[in-house]
Amino acid sequence: MRSAAVIGTGAIGTSVALALGRHGVAVHLSDVNPTAARTAEAMGAGSLAVPEGPVDLAVLAVPPARVGTVLARAQRAGLARAYTDVASVKARPHDEVARAGADPARFIGGHPMAGTERSGPLAGRADLFDGRPWVLTPSPATGQDTLNRALELASLCGGTPVVMDATEHDRAVALVSHAPHLVSSLMAARLADAGESSVRVAGQGVRDVTRIAGGDPGLWGEILDANAAAVADVLDEFAADLGRTVSALRGLAGTDAARRGQAAATLDEVLRHGTLGWARVARKSGTPLTGLAAVPVLVPDRPGALARLFTAVGEIGVNIEDVRIEHSMDRPRGLVELLVQQRSASALGRLLDADGWTVAEDGWTVAEEAAPAAGSR
Repeated sequence: MRSAAVIGTGAIGTSVALALGRHGVAVHLSDVNPTAARTAEAMGAGSLAVPEGPVDLAVLAVPPARVGTVLARAQRAGLARAYTDVASVKARPHDEVARAGADPARFIGGHPMAGTERSGPLAGRADLFDGRPWVLTPSPATGQDTLNRALELASLCGGTPVVMDATEHDRAVALVSHAPHLVSSLMAARLADAGESSVRVAGQGVRDVTRIAGGDPGLWGEILDANAAAVADVLDEFAADLGRTVSALRGLAGTDAARRGQAAATLDEVLRHGTLGWARVARKSGTPLTGLAAVPVLVPDRPGALARLFTAVGEIGVNIEDVRIEHSMDRPRGLVELLVQQRSASALGRLLDADGWTVAEDGWTVAEEAAPAAGSR
């Protein structure tokens, strides 16, 4: 691929442009918001100059409801030889392509399974799609050349192409993306009117649960509108489980021994089933979570301290499989959990302790205020 056009310079469109630029692709940018387009250009994502002839591929980084009309307009202008989009729903855009009178042979639906809660071109990153699935949803009319160009796009952006039916895709993202966003938003809404004392003690757990609730409400409203039925199906099942869990908690709060026993069994089942689901979406594929152990280390809130910790672990010769960080603004240090292979955990803890780091076996409860200034050497 030598040239491409990106229509829409939000976080995803700008990330696509930056990723293509890493491989020397000449990228032409456009956006209905000229400020966003100029910002993306200033970031080195591409040029605002109109291409002199058809580019190899045009990427439509626009909301789902606009894919059909933007595609038809771009095809009439002869912008590209092939077209794809990055909208997070696929069935409705496919239908709207036909209604808009666009040529379906030169279009293939696409959805890189990566994103950020931030919006706008400044949230763009060239590595956003590295190692992430990039779903392609060809229609029966999609031409082979169009499919090949979309496969090349995914590869150049560092993604892993996955070919799916559009309806199957929408059911999948309802489960793994759209419903979780609503659940996160509902949990975050509990905090909007919470007392200051409750918010002050918020830890990393609630931050993890509510992180994606910071997404653009306007964009997410359009996404949910385009996939409403599939999301409702997921939330129906979630609501049933939630109701069962609430009943169990009410039972535990009561005094009836038999009901308390049944409630405890229900909660145990809920929690155990949750760990099974969590294991299936482990961040690092191929790493058995049952073989990992956490080594908690207290790290001073100083520039470079975290980098020095990682360097120390590397010098010890242990591979970090994952990292969890808990940091409160009112504390002089953070708690960093290093997830390593179980066989290496004990030795790593001992060696870090000998090197001056504070290994907190019980998290914040051990030596929190007495921790030495490890990592300041």
